[in-house]
Amino acid sequence: MDINWGTLTSVFAVSLGITAVVVVMFSLGLTAWSRTGHGDPTSHPPGLRHQKTAMATALLCFASCLAVAGYGIGLIVMG
Repeated sequence: MDINWGTLTSVFAVSLGITAVVVVMFSLGLTAWSRTGHGDPTSHPPGLRHQKTAMATALLCFASCLAVAGYGIGLIVMG
């Protein structure tokens, strides 16, 4: 049995990079979601335009995380 170390290293590097990107995108989504004012009992809510931008950013970040996870599951299932 022979191990192709170059290929193994590249697979490891790509999976580590994709994992880091998904974690960053999810944390950016959480940050944007918190800026929409959900569950925040403030006396002066932020502007409506700011809330819409933050909501769109959060949804885009969460959708990208879902797309990456779905692609990975698709690769495993379709094999």
